[in-house]
Amino acid sequence: MKIERSFNIDPEKRTNFNNKVDFCVGTGRMGLALQREYFEQLKLAQRYIGFKHIRGHGLFHDDMAIYQERRDNPWDKESPLHIEHNFTYLDFVMDSYCELGIKPFLELGFMPEKLASSGNRVFVWGGHTCPPRDYKLWRELVQATLRHLIERYGADEAVTYPVEVWNEPNLPGFWEKADMQAYFKLFDETFEAVKQVDSRFKVGGPAVCGGSDELWISKFMEHCEEKGIALDFVTRHHYTTEQPDRKGHYVYQRLMDPEAGFANLATTREIIDSHPRYKGLPIHITEFNTSYSPDNPIHDTNQNAAFLCHQLSRLGEINESYSYWTFGDIFEENGVPFAPFHGGFGLVANGCIPKPTFWSFAFFKALLGGDCVLKTDEAIVMKQGEKYKGVIWNSNLRREGRQLSIKLNIPAEGELCLIRKTVDEKTCNPLALWHNMGEPRSLSNEQKELLRAAAYPFISSERLSASGELTLEFNIAEFGVEYFELSPAPLTPDRGYDYDRVFRAEG
Repeated sequence: MKIERSFNIDPEKRTNFNNKVDFCVGTGRMGLALQREYFEQLKLAQRYIGFKHIRGHGLFHDDMAIYQERRDNPWDKESPLHIEHNFTYLDFVMDSYCELGIKPFLELGFMPEKLASSGNRVFVWGGHTCPPRDYKLWRELVQATLRHLIERYGADEAVTYPVEVWNEPNLPGFWEKADMQAYFKLFDETFEAVKQVDSRFKVGGPAVCGGSDELWISKFMEHCEEKGIALDFVTRHHYTTEQPDRKGHYVYQRLMDPEAGFANLATTREIIDSHPRYKGLPIHITEFNTSYSPDNPIHDTNQNAAFLCHQLSRLGEINESYSYWTFGDIFEENGVPFAPFHGGFGLVANGCIPKPTFWSFAFFKALLGGDCVLKTDEAIVMKQGEKYKGVIWNSNLRREGRQLSIKLNIPAEGELCLIRKTVDEKTCNPLALWHNMGEPRSLSNEQKELLRAAAYPFISSERLSASGELTLEFNIAEFGVEYFELSPAPLTPDRGYDYDRVFRAEG
């Protein structure tokens, strides 16, 4: 099956493209940031993509050791109880983020064990997902943490860290009994506590996932309106796969029709805008991906890369930002993975191996700035000064042998250079190489080096001459993604240098 399309580019005709590809990215729980491999994977992401914020769970989980209780006599339960806050690990994590030029998007959770009101937990690492046993102590914990960040990094910097109250409280695993009223109390107490520290902090919620999202967002907005809460933004999550089929360590899920997902997102905008006080309030998608499972092999594929290009082209239409879950595969919700390619959420596989989807983000990052002159379900083209930059993708829900041919007729003059970067199953597919190696669970240094080499786009270039218009043709394989850049390139040879003579190999 071959699809052929042709587009005339008119630089005077612009279309809206709200590209927030680099605003935020997700991570495993914050305590994992103490690992070297985590840092190296994030460093790679920052080198090629450069996210502004990072969001993850577990700020107040016990492995971060922020909340501490002690008694004068630890063997006497009647001995006076003292509350302490320890920011040693938080400083380590935050300093590493600063080194890589990224700021936290603060998700306030989960509950420290000694402050938890029940044993409700989630994940193998046992995040406590229940209300605090004492709201006064919870407020003090939140305020002490924010004040520490202000003291260490300055108030003007700290208030640029968005604050999200909890994670997916509409699921009983993430919030005890998915108790809506209990969450509203947590939100009210936390919102007030944050604003008391510095009213410039931006605070939002309810960070719900699909299923009951419409009900929760509707009730949340009604609650904020009734309480007169000056909400700063609304958060929700967005995943695009159907029900899971588990086999061994892995989950397999079919991709959903993307239009159904976009329609669901639109309901959030409609609900918010139905409240005059909150009309136009920013929506942050603080998690999105194809599958919501950290062990779905689709995350490692070229199919994922092409599908996500379509998502990146549309998510900014009604959302202020959208945070991919996650940047890397140092992640332990279901336990430590058994193999380097295990369907982890990350853009980067363990071993610092970029996955195809990594380049979808890097390519869209290159599109920041300028004017959008073409936006379709398969292509984005930007005009940046004298340059044209674009991304073209061939996404499909199932493998059908779909081939895509796109012609772009672009106004052009003089000598130009066309650069292409291709990511498809033949040119940039470390998963295939790993499979051909025998799917080794433990990679040698040599194997890592080979996999990294196979994980970079194929780059090609050509010189072109134009007099008024230039036609570029792109033939994209199924699940392929191609980035291109067309720019003026007049020759400026060194004295005596003759490239044509060199090319003819005449000596």
